[in-house]
Amino acid sequence: MPVLSRVGLGTWAFGGVGWGPQDDRDSIATIRHAVAAGVGWIDTAAVYGDGHAERIVGAAIAGLPVAERPLVFTKAGVKVDPQSGSTFRDLGPTSLRAECEGSLERLGVERIDLYQLHWPVPEVEAVEAAWSTLGELREEGKIRWAGVSNFDPALLERCARIRPLDAAQLPLSLLEDEIVDSELPWLAERGVATIAYSPLESGLLSGSFSAERLAALPADDWRRRRPRFQSPAVERALRLVELLRPLAAELGASVAELAIAWTTHFAGVAGAIVGARTPAQVDGWIGAASLDLGPEALARIAASRAEAGIR
Repeated sequence: MPVLSRVGLGTWAFGGVGWGPQDDRDSIATIRHAVAAGVGWIDTAAVYGDGHAERIVGAAIAGLPVAERPLVFTKAGVKVDPQSGSTFRDLGPTSLRAECEGSLERLGVERIDLYQLHWPVPEVEAVEAAWSTLGELREEGKIRWAGVSNFDPALLERCARIRPLDAAQLPLSLLEDEIVDSELPWLAERGVATIAYSPLESGLLSGSFSAERLAALPADDWRRRRPRFQSPAVERALRLVELLRPLAAELGASVAELAIAWTTHFAGVAGAIVGARTPAQVDGWIGAASLDLGPEALARIAASRAEAGIR
């Protein structure tokens, strides 16, 4: 894979499901604003709004000159049940091929830049067959690179025996850094690009979240059910944000930019996916792309995490 911009735009909220109401016009404006600000890639998935987020990405990039269009990454293997609206995993080769065709059509592209298996399934043989299918799609020219998301080291190893991985998408934030001692060393040693997701923990580390905002979230907002947003975890996270504010101010950055830059300082991390629902939210974190953290800043961040009770 090429060198990526340090931050990429995440599009889960653009699907219009799980995050409260989202105006499509805001979504398109956000994508174009991010690209104009230097974001070189967009990450989406077929399951986000049952294809709606991909349609929004397609509409946004269609209005850009070809030379200015960002790389487009998407994911497959998680589908929406048309009856219940719930999601389920399907890594069957036939299903993946159909999903790829659907994504190509919705995105309006001839080739997907990075195609990823969104989540594994318990059956290892099914995962291996799915990974082989992505290899075939790459050979056929329908995808440029192939990757996986949310795979543990054992699964990564099994996939690598079939064909090399181009990228692996994994969670990494100031509140969740398990991959630093597990997957990240394995991936870095093999030159696999690690793409960090949820560096702001769905807004919790944005610097603008609060107990009042949590209470005001729409009833269908998935964060209401996430353990990270329950007591006492949410109080620890908000305490960390307050402890980081002085350092962020000294660096001329926002807390969000500081949190994102921390995830991208690790060797092997090619970039971080950051969500936004409006152009203004992009402006709140785009500075992370040029924020380099030295040893002193990293030490102060570590001390703040410890004081807040984070690991």
